[in-house]
Amino acid sequence: MLQLQKSGSRTVARRLRAGRVGLEACRNMSSQSGPYDAVVIGGGPGGYVAAIKAAQLGLRTACIEKRGSLGGTCLNVGCIPSKAMLNNSHIYHQTQHDLKKRGIEVDNVKLNLDQMLKAKNESVTGLTKGIEHLFKQNKVDYIKGTGSFITSNKIKVTLLEGGETEIETKNVVIATGSEVAPFPGGAIEIDEEQIVSSTGALELSKVPEKMVVIGGGIIGLEMGSVWSRLGAEVTVVEFLGNIGGAGIDDEVAKTFQKTLAKQGIKFKLNTKVISADKADGKVSVKTEAAKDRKEEILEADVVLVSVGRRPYTKGLGLENIGVEVDNRGRIVIDDQFNTSIPGIKCIGDVTFGPMLAHKAEEEGIAAVEYLKSGHGHVNYNAIPSVVYTHPEVAWVGKTEQDLKKEGVQYKIGKFPFMANSRAKTNMDSEGFVKIIAEKESDKILGVHIIGPNAGEMISEAVLAVEYGASSEDIARTTHAHPTLSEAFKEAAMAVQSKPIHM
Repeated sequence: MLQLQKSGSRTVARRLRAGRVGLEACRNMSSQSGPYDAVVIGGGPGGYVAAIKAAQLGLRTACIEKRGSLGGTCLNVGCIPSKAMLNNSHIYHQTQHDLKKRGIEVDNVKLNLDQMLKAKNESVTGLTKGIEHLFKQNKVDYIKGTGSFITSNKIKVTLLEGGETEIETKNVVIATGSEVAPFPGGAIEIDEEQIVSSTGALELSKVPEKMVVIGGGIIGLEMGSVWSRLGAEVTVVEFLGNIGGAGIDDEVAKTFQKTLAKQGIKFKLNTKVISADKADGKVSVKTEAAKDRKEEILEADVVLVSVGRRPYTKGLGLENIGVEVDNRGRIVIDDQFNTSIPGIKCIGDVTFGPMLAHKAEEEGIAAVEYLKSGHGHVNYNAIPSVVYTHPEVAWVGKTEQDLKKEGVQYKIGKFPFMANSRAKTNMDSEGFVKIIAEKESDKILGVHIIGPNAGEMISEAVLAVEYGASSEDIARTTHAHPTLSEAFKEAAMAVQSKPIHM
């Protein structure tokens, strides 16, 4: 039974009778006594992976999650539902505009938005239940509630079903993730109806005639693409001079913008949003161009505020034990994920680095490996990023602008999908593969792809960066024909100025 502050069967029985401990929580509690070896606070991609890995390594483990379903932002209101909407909106758009030239005649194409949203929700439900099954399979205790530190090894849990309890543990992994960042200065208030975050953008009950997206990063572009395909007139307003967010290669960003513009998305770069006011069922977005300070009013039915995310530590009680945070609210850690308090580690969005689910997962595994054996590993140079628009954009490693700032001598090899036989036969040949290699050693420093299935293709590039491969290593590796991945091989050959099909 879960360790209570005053443990013992009589105490548990009293609390059960008083409704202090939820039935579901008790049902999932371990029958063992004594403190846990590890408690993970947060059941998102980093947290649930950390909990499962800890249990697999023989640690008695619990995971506290307040949402009531596992998977965190990513699975419930982020990565997974957005990909469902991206995929299904792409099929709808293809059916409307693309199938005829492929010899497929389809009449009276209609959008059933309710069914599309239902399909998205079914995907989410199935996956969250799948994680619960993995917890049971690996004997992870799943505690539904909000965890708050009493001491470094004692946590109060406010249970989702009502009541409170306390648990003891030898180690804690904080994995509480991130939340939507509010508009700077509070000038725009999100109501999740007309002015929405990414969460609200996944639940719109009808396609807006006009949508303004504030922020041209990954989330804004993906959600803007969904509603553009479904019929909305979408305008993206971005403060910076390029789209795609941090880490994207400048050349790729320019090509990306041109491609999305051809699809009908409008862009206003180097432009600041000043305010958004609701009146008569519309939203008026006031903007100011950086170049001439010229103001403009954009009318919209829905405005998506997508200006980033921030670490989530609300109610965690960090102040009770003195965990150090920086001026941006990130929990400070060392290279072994240790916080300023012994026995407490931290991973994922709530600390440093890119806010990516797969980054959090890798950190979750490494953190509990450190707990078990004192050794763990995450190669931060080999963490890919993907934008799941169409075409997709993916990258890993250094960009050209990075290397110029660092003064590193490099070579570039590029190959267009227009010259790739599989892309041509699929009638989906926009974009290119770009490989950047160190000039003297030929070691691959970065790979940038814009094109079909870029998100799948980038894995080969990640492997190449992880193992320090040269462009020649890739060029001399046989790739199946005809495949899109041949473009990766040809780009590697192009580093030496020797592509075959160009």
